[in-house]
Amino acid sequence: MAQAKRLPLAQLKLIDVYRKALNHGLSLDEVDDKLKRYARRLLATEKFERKEEAVRESKVKKRIPRLVRFLALLVPLSFILVGFYLLASAITPILGYYVTDSSSLFSHPKLVAPIPKEEILDVTPLVIGNNPAEAAETETKIVDNLDVDYTNLANWFGSGQVPEFAQKNAPIKEYRLDIPAIKIKNARVKVGGTDLNHSLIAYPGTALPGQHGAPVIFGHSILRRFYNPSERNPRRYISIFSKIMTLKRGQKIYITADGVKYTYIVQDKKEVKPEDVYILTQKYDNKRLKLVTCVPEGTFLRRGVVEATLAE
Repeated sequence: MAQAKRLPLAQLKLIDVYRKALNHGLSLDEVDDKLKRYARRLLATEKFERKEEAVRESKVKKRIPRLVRFLALLVPLSFILVGFYLLASAITPILGYYVTDSSSLFSHPKLVAPIPKEEILDVTPLVIGNNPAEAAETETKIVDNLDVDYTNLANWFGSGQVPEFAQKNAPIKEYRLDIPAIKIKNARVKVGGTDLNHSLIAYPGTALPGQHGAPVIFGHSILRRFYNPSERNPRRYISIFSKIMTLKRGQKIYITADGVKYTYIVQDKKEVKPEDVYILTQKYDNKRLKLVTCVPEGTFLRRGVVEATLAE
């Protein structure tokens, strides 16, 4: 700004010097000498003004409290760090599934392929629904995954068909699940239905707790940083299975049904494709439990399955 104000004056001075030189018959050396002296005075003036400006800025800074100056630096830095943290916490769970160690998936470090159809037991290819009559008539639909509501269990199996077991009148319509290792306590498990907003869902027709076969229990998952299975959280079922794939072999899962508490011991974990509905099939030579969620958590790319055996 100082240069912009002095520029017209400098031009006038230069013109005046040459005019006087012409009027008085001065030599070019004398004119050059005058210009050099003028330039030195101009530079000295600029240095003095810059020094004065620096002194004024220093005085203003000293009048600002040190805490305010510190916060002025801290606030933008904090926003940058929070942004990096949120980005990292969103990406890390997904990357973790591609760079997982051998202990995270006990015996299936790779995606499990479906078994042949002829090995699937006692299933009829019907689409899951609250009304069996409607389910039998429902056609396979191809949907855009970005628009799919994954709190609706009916959307979990891709665009394929899912089996429906021959169902009997179940003596138990609801029971409770506890997994101390990941702080799940007194979680409601509803037998049948499709709404994962308010409970876990045991797939209809699969075994009841303590029976031969395996209850297959589905639960929703989201990014792990939002995991909150507390009973005081009204939205607990949205994140309740976000950490089941961190369970280790030997850890315990408890189910309380009709006044009886059953203890299951984690044995295995694996990942399957959404259309691999063979995970619902029942083998009646043992008593097992299967927990199913979407993986990596926060996505709908695959299905993670935790398998446990009843402790006799």
